[in-house]
Amino acid sequence: MQKSQNQSHQNKRKTFPPLETITRPNLTTDEAAFYCNRKPQTLRIWAMKENGLIRPIRQNGRLAWPTKEVKRVNGIDE
Repeated sequence: MQKSQNQSHQNKRKTFPPLETITRPNLTTDEAAFYCNRKPQTLRIWAMKENGLIRPIRQNGRLAWPTKEVKRVNGIDE
């Protein structure tokens, strides 16, 4: 029983492509958090307090994190 629970937990992990290959203008909070090595809630706090490394764009009540800024923070040139 324990083994099947571990397998289902592993299947829930999200996978993301390398940041260098992303061409979309914005990332989701989960994606940006992954690439910044932070938890999604940390980025939500940055958005709320407006004091984080990156400032999001608010689109229809959702947060969109500029890919260009996430790449800058990670030292990736475009």
